[in-house]
Amino acid sequence: MRAFNRTLHAALLSACLLSACTVGPDYVKPTMDVPAAFKEQQGWKTAQPQDELPRGKWWEVFGDSTLNQLIEQVEVSNQNLRAVEAQYRQAQALAQQAGAAYYPAVTGGVSATRSRPSGSNSSTFNPRTTTTYNLNVGVSWEADLWGSIRRSVEAGTANAEASAADIESAKLSAQAELAQDYFLLRIADARKTLLEDTVAAYEKSLQLTQNQYNVGVAARADVVTADTQLKSAKAQAVDVGVQRAQLEHAIAILIGKAPAEFSIAPLTSRFELLPPPIPLGVPSQLLERRPDIAAAERRAASANAKIGVAEAAFYPDLTLSAEAGLQSSSLAKWLSLPSRFWTLGPALAQSIFDGGLRKAQSAQAVAVYDQDVATYRQTILGGFQEVEDNLAALRILEQEAALQDDAVKSARESVQITTNQYKAGIVNFLNVVNVETIALDNERTALTIQSNRLSAAVLLIKALGGGWNASELNTPKG
Repeated sequence: MRAFNRTLHAALLSACLLSACTVGPDYVKPTMDVPAAFKEQQGWKTAQPQDELPRGKWWEVFGDSTLNQLIEQVEVSNQNLRAVEAQYRQAQALAQQAGAAYYPAVTGGVSATRSRPSGSNSSTFNPRTTTTYNLNVGVSWEADLWGSIRRSVEAGTANAEASAADIESAKLSAQAELAQDYFLLRIADARKTLLEDTVAAYEKSLQLTQNQYNVGVAARADVVTADTQLKSAKAQAVDVGVQRAQLEHAIAILIGKAPAEFSIAPLTSRFELLPPPIPLGVPSQLLERRPDIAAAERRAASANAKIGVAEAAFYPDLTLSAEAGLQSSSLAKWLSLPSRFWTLGPALAQSIFDGGLRKAQSAQAVAVYDQDVATYRQTILGGFQEVEDNLAALRILEQEAALQDDAVKSARESVQITTNQYKAGIVNFLNVVNVETIALDNERTALTIQSNRLSAAVLLIKALGGGWNASELNTPKG
């Protein structure tokens, strides 16, 4: 028994000493040159005070209660988010599976076997036929000599963190898509209101030309032109309903409802919402605030750990195993102390020749890491571009909106002047039609610019990470 204890202690001590060695490169976060400030930030109106976006609820900066209620339902009911969350749980389970290799495997069994030696005469009774009863417990543990298990756990943990970031990235995308659809729907409401007002104005124009025709001042052609203009405006007002219905259906799907079960009441007042001030921060913060960048970085860390797993395959594996139990050919004596047995022994195994398999696997692991690093850096560059694009869009669209507002005011004034001239008989009705068409086109353009500004604001917030931070990787929501 003392020899057994000495053997066991020596084996465990050797395994502990050797397990301190971990092959493969230690992970270092890939470097990336980051500018000190965004190029399009010059002249940008930042939020006052200079604080971050609302944590997790970035959409509240728009101050629209209906939008707030809709986006709150995205992470609860959206099926795409549920699918990504299930992927995260899979990654967690895989990390736990890798960690299970740290512990010994314990097995147990009970058996009863009946046997006889070969060469006996099967036609006569064989007194040498015996029954053996066996009760055993076995323990097997593979020492992590070269850090293969540690690297596997490291890779699994990094993958789980990447999946957690994927949840936030998918959530942010769904929220941004809903916000864009919602603003487009409200702009459709505004277009509907504009066209209804235009129809009312055209009805007055038709009545005016009819009166002018009745007294012999206007020609029949003026009445036909006014009637055509009115019917065209009515058709356009109806056509707006197609886009609005489709946007309403898209929003329903984003919050996990069938379109038949969902509707948004049309606006009863003018839609005057404009982009809010958005805090930018510095470009280096983008690396921590965008979940897709964090996910790409974690995948690079996982690939780095897998290099260590591949390199550990070049070294021998040490397995410690032990088995003990009771064995007897007599059922009455089976569970007695003299029937006990035990075995203990280490096993060292090494692949001598594999045709270059391990070398190829190691080269593959390095190539995967290089690919993931390149993907990480490209994701960062793409993030910078998205911020710059939407900063430029917001800045330029703000200037365009100011000019377009002036154009709308001038067009309205032109309609008023030309209508009065027509009443006085100074100009014909074709002049009125022309200025009314110009006024309607300018009103529509103003709404398009408003829509583009709101969409760019949503995309800028999305490009900035939506108030998320990489410190939340270990505590994914949902």
